[in-house]
Order: sequence, then C-alpha cells, then structure tokens
Amino acid sequence: MSPSRNPRRSTVATADAVEVEVHAELATIDATAWNRLVDERASAMPFMRHEYLVALDASHSAVPGAGWQPQFLTLTRRGELAAACAVYLKDHSYGEYVFDWAWADAYQRHGLAYYPKLLGAVPFTPVPGPRLLGRRPEDRVLLLRALEQVARAARLSSAHLLFLDDEDIAAARAAGWMLRSGVQFHWTNRAPEPYADFADFLASLQREKRKKIQQERRRVAEAGVTFEVLEGDAIRAADWDYFFRCYTLTYRLHHSTPYLTRDFFARMARSMTANWVLFLARRGAERIAASLVAVDPVRRSAFGRYWGATAPIPLLHFEACYYRPLEWCIANRYARFEGGAQGEHKMARGLMPVQTASAHWLAHPQFARAVEDFLAREGAGIEHYIDELNERAPFKRA
Repeated sequence: MSPSRNPRRSTVATADAVEVEVHAELATIDATAWNRLVDERASAMPFMRHEYLVALDASHSAVPGAGWQPQFLTLTRRGELAAACAVYLKDHSYGEYVFDWAWADAYQRHGLAYYPKLLGAVPFTPVPGPRLLGRRPEDRVLLLRALEQVARAARLSSAHLLFLDDEDIAAARAAGWMLRSGVQFHWTNRAPEPYADFADFLASLQREKRKKIQQERRRVAEAGVTFEVLEGDAIRAADWDYFFRCYTLTYRLHHSTPYLTRDFFARMARSMTANWVLFLARRGAERIAASLVAVDPVRRSAFGRYWGATAPIPLLHFEACYYRPLEWCIANRYARFEGGAQGEHKMARGLMPVQTASAHWLAHPQFARAVEDFLAREGAGIEHYIDELNERAPFKRA
C-alpha cells in the first residue's frame, strides 16, 4: 500500500481480528475514541488531542501544500479503536526540531532520494509525549511494523517518530528501531512541598543566579512595563489578533515564514479554550508584547509556545517567556513548565536539562548501519553533555 493523498482510508493489513488502516484525514477517525487513547497515557498532552491535530489541517497550517501530507494510522480490534498514530508524509524536514538534514544530504550525495519520508510527530511542536497511542505494548509495536510496511510499499527512505515518552521508547527498542537522544530544558516544581510563590523559588537559587533574575525583572519594571494575564475564554478575538501580529513579527525577524495561520488560533480559541494562557505586556496603555503558553489543567503542566514584541525593550523576552509563566505556574500549583526546544540559557532561569528521544527506521541497510554508528557516538556525547550541565545547576547545593 502506497501513501496517497487521494483515498480517505486504505487498509494496510488485517490479521486475527486486527485491522490497520491509513487515513488521509483525521476527521474520518472518531474524536472521542482518539482522545480516549491520548488521555489513558500518563504522559498525555494537549497537542495530541484530536481537535488540535484537526485544526492544523483545517487551518491550512500542516497540509500537503506545505509539505505535510496526513497518513494517520489506526489499529482496530473487533471494530474498536485500539491504537493510533499521527503520521505525515514529508518532503522536507522543516518544523520537526529533530534535525536530519545531514542524513538527507548524504543520501543525495550518493544519488538516493531521502524525501519523501514518513514522520510520526505533532507538527511544529517539540513537546515530549505519546506518539504511539495504544493500550497494549504489542499494539504499539504493531503500529511500528505498519509504518515499516507503508514505507517499504511506497519505497520511502525512512520512517521516524519524534519526542517519545518512555512507553514509546520501549516499543521502538522492541521493534529494533534506532533511538536518538536530544536535550530540552524544563522547570519542575518543588516536591513534596511546592514553592509558595516566586520569591520562594528565587530563594532556592544560588545567590548569583537569584540576583541576576531580580536585576532583569527590575529593569523591565523600570521601563514602565506591566503585564495582563488572560486565561481561557478571557482571551478575546482582539487579543488573539494582537498575539498573532507578535507571532508573525518573530518569524519576520528571523527572515522566516510562520508555520501557523490565524485561523489555527481561532480554532484553538473555540475548541481548546481552557488550554491557553496569554501574557500581554503593556507600557502605559500601549500593548508591546505577547507570550502564549499552552496548559494542561488536568496534569498541571504548562508549555511555553510562542512570543513576539512590537516594541524593543531589553530583557522583555525573559520576563514574558519565563518569569511571568513561572510565576503563574507556581501560583496555580503546576508541576512543570516546558521551555520548548533548545536553549542552554534557560538553566539560569531554573529550567534543567531533560533528555528527549526520537526513533528512526531506515530502509537502506548500509545507511542504517552508518546512522546507527553515528547515533551511538552522538548519544554518548549527549549523556556527557547532560552530566556537565547538571554539575552547573543553578540551585543551592543541599
């Protein structure tokens, strides 16, 4: 079975009352059944929900014309959805945050096509969580085998899964896929006694780090900046409009094009209202910056997503993207705040290194061996890097 944008649904395999299908549209899969698979995982996050993924397609953000051709996999057992995976046929590696450009270049230099490839991921969203939605470990392995089958039938170079949780890592290891490590920086609330307030959090830091944060916040305040925090349905259309203006300006500063459309955020405001907190910076009556954070009220997790400014204020980025969200997380007894992809500078703000994982399957045996050797060396370097970072932790030593 070859990936195609034409059929709405194609069968990959059937056996022992199990049927694996590829869907060209997520809307053809029952939303309640999909979300139930998401919510059953301890690592569940808002970005794997049916309404989030449908919005990416319906808003023309992650669509074939942008290089994201949906190939959603489902595994049904006796008519019930037992496992699923959000998969895309990709003809580039943009919007992934796990970089395989060197692999693509090596294929090209040897006269081979690396693209298109299969990608199991949430577009534009480097947040670890479940990718192989399934109740049984064996079902998650079956999804991986189905990915291999789809890739082989279409003569694709490879299949990949990005930002996996522990259960998906175990499935990938059992299926013989290659694992790759990365690093992100996450803030974790104190346990068992959470921080009482931001000052309590600052008191846990070394004196030098604490003074630096206090100085940075003071400079922003002295510039006349104040903040308004809007949660859920308190974020009005005009607020979303201003945020989107800031969001596009950030991409323009980097000579790039925004991945997400204004319609995507309009859909989020309607279908996932409770999952957003907007931090609006003002100088007097003028709005000058916005920072959007996604939240999971059930699991008490927050995710730094997007920011932008319409006026240049030194250090405003740190205030809008770290200090205000952390202050909000502490006040609302959230367990963790994920700061997004990369950024060693986040450690000075109390975000510590966390190892991330992706899984990869390459059809070409020689290239698979070469990549496996590379990943072994890269993985050892990542572990050493994390050890070094932990030695430079900003917190007071016990």
